[in-house]
Amino acid sequence: MKIKLGLIQTKVSEDIDTNLAKTALLVKKAAKMGARIVCLQELFATQYFAQREDKKFFSLAEKIPSGKITNFLSEAAKENNVSLVGGSLYEQGAGKKLYNTSLVFDAKGKIIGRYRKIHIPHDPMYYEQFYFSPGDLGYVQAKIDDIKIAPLICYDQWFPEAARINALKGAQMIFYPTAIGFTPDIKKHEPFSAQRWEDMMKSHASANGIFVAAVNRVGREKDINFWGGSFIADPFGQIVKRASNSKEEILVAEIDLNKIEVSQEGWGFLRNRKPKTYADLVK
Repeated sequence: MKIKLGLIQTKVSEDIDTNLAKTALLVKKAAKMGARIVCLQELFATQYFAQREDKKFFSLAEKIPSGKITNFLSEAAKENNVSLVGGSLYEQGAGKKLYNTSLVFDAKGKIIGRYRKIHIPHDPMYYEQFYFSPGDLGYVQAKIDDIKIAPLICYDQWFPEAARINALKGAQMIFYPTAIGFTPDIKKHEPFSAQRWEDMMKSHASANGIFVAAVNRVGREKDINFWGGSFIADPFGQIVKRASNSKEEILVAEIDLNKIEVSQEGWGFLRNRKPKTYADLVK
């Protein structure tokens, strides 16, 4: 079985309505290019506000399913007859809990999956623990026709356990909406970070015999220069297609789901596991 995926990487302005209008146009174009599943980037509707700790940004959080961005994503999926991994948005949960949340919509605009980011970084320019609670919904899979997908979000991509759990639950592809780039310090001391980022997710694809798609933003926002480079990796860890490191782009590529069985059966990484020896992982 073959299917076309569409990844949308953009620059993000300070105006939410401008960002939504641009995204609507790009989702429409991706659909016209044949994409059946489209994925947006992390916090696609706003600039990356976690570069500093400021309570004023709490007001950006919205309730699901009644919020403006949620409604926008539902309409975008329905109007273009595509399944949509809505990047992520800032969610107002119960009480005072706030989350970084990815919603998955079917082609009728119905929410079929909600994942709250579990791994939350807290580093210079990435002060996310100030804004987000760790997700409490576990790892989530969504069924699109006969395809099972799983959303994870940005920092989750550094944790092989998250990818492995989704693969064991039958996910055939993982989408990683992302907002990552060079701070001045990282650019100076870790200029290889963009390659390291890509290599990590390619390893998840290879070790689990699944497709992986990462969607990152581009452009400079205050002190972060986002490095783009959105890509799709196949179940052998090979790049199917990669986007620019600096330009806005709609990346559409056809993937062959038959490669999943070939990779998983041929290498046996899942069937030859020894879970009884892994107890130390959860101590």
